[in-house]
Amino acid sequence: MRGLSGKTAIVTGGASGIGKGIGNRLGEEGCLVGIFDINGEGAEAAAQAIRDAGGKAFMQQVDITDHEAVARAVTAFEAEAGPTEILINNAGWDKTENFIDTDLALWDKVIAINLHGPLNLHHVVLPGMAGRGRGKVVNISSDAGRVGSSGEAVYAACKGGLIAFTKTMAREMARNHININVVCPGPTDTPLFAALMDQGERARKIAEGLKRAIPFKRLGTPEDLAGAVAFLASDDAGFITGQVLSVSGGLTMSG
Repeated sequence: MRGLSGKTAIVTGGASGIGKGIGNRLGEEGCLVGIFDINGEGAEAAAQAIRDAGGKAFMQQVDITDHEAVARAVTAFEAEAGPTEILINNAGWDKTENFIDTDLALWDKVIAINLHGPLNLHHVVLPGMAGRGRGKVVNISSDAGRVGSSGEAVYAACKGGLIAFTKTMAREMARNHININVVCPGPTDTPLFAALMDQGERARKIAEGLKRAIPFKRLGTPEDLAGAVAFLASDDAGFITGQVLSVSGGLTMSG
């Protein structure tokens, strides 16, 4: 991909799953990768894997739901790696359950991680990008935010909100030459998906049904997502902003 080598990139939720796949790909492309994750041990392991492969990587243990903690982490990362030029908002969490069976505590946790977290990162990182007159942001939403998903009502609401937020930010930041786009994974083979399958018989049935419904007849992999993210973060996507790209093996189609 053009224009990625030497760029400084933050990947939230980079310790495992899709985030780890994205971090690995950006490291391969020559980015200086910051792995931001609440799991400090996992973040260091992911950063070390990038370094072992010949790349450059740093880690910050951070709770993205805490605005002040995010600001401290970004400041510390930029002191080591330089100004953030690419931001990948990937961190997310969910628990499969019928909405009428959920409680406010679950809502608060899902909203804090999946919506407040990305807002915090935008709020901290975008001013620097705007001042420099350049930057790329890729937000990892979900096809649940585009078409809904049984058992994931609040999660889908957050991911739909992230899509709307992205479009708004893309409009606001275009004058500063900042590209902001969305990638929507379909069902993907990650630790989070595995955990959802362990949440009872109903969750397992939903998961198996999703697999059967995918035209490619398999779950996505982190590597399937990483290439799409790398493209949107590269100069090859320099005239693309405010767009939503589904990477779902054909499970959802639009256009």
